[in-house]
Amino acid sequence: MAKENKISMEHGAGGQQMQSLIGEIILKNFTNTSAGSVGLDALDDGATIELDRDFLNNNKKAELVMTTDSHVVKPIFFPGGDIGKVAVCGAINDLAVMGARPLAVSSGMIIPEGFSITDLEKVVHSMNDALVEIGVPLITGDTKTVEGTALDSIIINIAAIGICDAPVRDCGLQIGDKMIVSGYIADHGMALLTKREGFEFNSDLESDTAPLWKMIEPLLAVQTQAGERAVTAMKDPTRGGVADSLNEMAQKSNVGIRIYEEKLPIREAVFTSCEMLGLDPLEIANEGKAVIGVRPECAKAVLKLLKSHPYGKDAAIIGEVTEEKPGKVILISELGSTRYVDVPTGDPIPRVC
Repeated sequence: MAKENKISMEHGAGGQQMQSLIGEIILKNFTNTSAGSVGLDALDDGATIELDRDFLNNNKKAELVMTTDSHVVKPIFFPGGDIGKVAVCGAINDLAVMGARPLAVSSGMIIPEGFSITDLEKVVHSMNDALVEIGVPLITGDTKTVEGTALDSIIINIAAIGICDAPVRDCGLQIGDKMIVSGYIADHGMALLTKREGFEFNSDLESDTAPLWKMIEPLLAVQTQAGERAVTAMKDPTRGGVADSLNEMAQKSNVGIRIYEEKLPIREAVFTSCEMLGLDPLEIANEGKAVIGVRPECAKAVLKLLKSHPYGKDAAIIGEVTEEKPGKVILISELGSTRYVDVPTGDPIPRVC
């Protein structure tokens, strides 16, 4: 194995080479591989998850939340991350915005013949770093190889499972809620685009890819005076960006959303790049942000908690939920004019996740 630099078809054929790939490149690079009595190290047909008895005993209701996501990022390495980091963070963040504490993840990799084993090891390291940061184990997985002509790069699927007492839905917005975004938007998509296309302007752009559970967890404990959870709805604005997330939340909740251009957190470098390329920052993908609906009397408390975490330090209240125009999102410009923020009709930057 040590003498080889590229993936071959034999690495997915189930024999000695596959065992070496799994043992020497994948298994050895993951720190936490068990959530129960059977973990990844066992290389069994599956894995077990031991449920938290204290959590079950202390809550009237407990639900498991499961998500899965496949990743085809191009290029696989980009400023601020790589496909491995995006894969893990994407699945973890799907759980987080539903209010679910991550318990474990699985990984499925499809690797083309000729893929660099050195690059594979870098990707695996990034996956592990993200999992270690939030204390979540990778407990099972699968690896397949295909002919080099079948794929242009690696594909990674992550399935993640979490637990919550009551899920946060994206359809729970209420009239009067404040809308919060947890930081600068469009960083990921623009960092990826400038790297992919070789643009020389704003080369300091970096992806915002990050696992958000530890930022989101404290928000779930904030309650209104009536004892209700202050957070009414959440979504992670990946493909389609903030525009897509806001529209989906408005439509599912049957409410209107009003946002203010001057309150949108957009880096100058991102704004300039979008202006030059004719792109709307609201439609560009993020991989480390959350869009959050909060009861108005609790908005400042939630914002303060967000700003106390490194991933939320640039969080901002960007608007509110209204009775007007149910299912629609209205943007108020800095000059006072209004326009609809429509659902993106296409993908301005493909293969961002």
